[in-house]
Amino acid sequence: MGKEREGSGIVIDDEGHVLTIGYLVLEAGSVEITDVDGRVIAAAVEGYDGDSGFGLLKALSPLQARPLRLRDSSDIQSEERLRVVSSQDDTVVQQVVVLERGTFAGYWEYLLENAIFTVPAVNAFAGAGLVNEKGELVGIGSLFLKRNFQSTMVPSNMFVPTEALLPILDDLKRSGRSSSPPRPWLGVTVVEQYGRVLVQRVSSGSPAMLSGIGEGDLILKVGNTPVKNLEGFFRSVWSLGNAGVKVPLTLLQGNELKQLDLISADRNLVYRTVQYD
Repeated sequence: MGKEREGSGIVIDDEGHVLTIGYLVLEAGSVEITDVDGRVIAAAVEGYDGDSGFGLLKALSPLQARPLRLRDSSDIQSEERLRVVSSQDDTVVQQVVVLERGTFAGYWEYLLENAIFTVPAVNAFAGAGLVNEKGELVGIGSLFLKRNFQSTMVPSNMFVPTEALLPILDDLKRSGRSSSPPRPWLGVTVVEQYGRVLVQRVSSGSPAMLSGIGEGDLILKVGNTPVKNLEGFFRSVWSLGNAGVKVPLTLLQGNELKQLDLISADRNLVYRTVQYD
């Protein structure tokens, strides 16, 4: 993602908390916020949640921006008209339509339930706010992708819904992470290929690397459960228990069938986050 990243964030309270997408601030050495009046303000990474993808900042000086009210997004439906608020050189507001709601599986061991997919695509999507007609925040921008619409792949954006934030927001403010037990993490980048899950990359020092998994391996089973797609793979691994649980895998390495037992890890202990006094 590069050593320097920029995107948008939404002020959500009078205490200076700014909600954004987590990959913008993950492992950040320093963070700055440009306020609505153009002032550059130092900020702290207050929290990060790898399961949902949210990042939470805390401005270290008072902000001039008026907070947006958080709204439970669970009632947002297809064809609903919303607005996207983002910032590049200037603040941009664009009207969008909800294309669909559905599960999104990401190659970085990520599975989001009930994601919000919108059209037309917004270029400045990272950390952008998805806002309803009352000016309430219902999602945070995460990705640019293409989704199927009437047999045509159309450019769209994926937003992380606020319904995934509301149960963990107090945890993020208090301790920087969700209080839920961490999911098992293997350290693989995976893609779907011909009804199989292919390993594209293995993180250095991860459980996958320590167990001998490598680029090009095909993951065939988790325990006795066949693996056909990313969603099924992630759900099968996470169903075994919390981080630290043993994960039995069947793989095809070249022409050789292998069975491995991985001891999973806690993703939160791998990523470095910086707290500021």
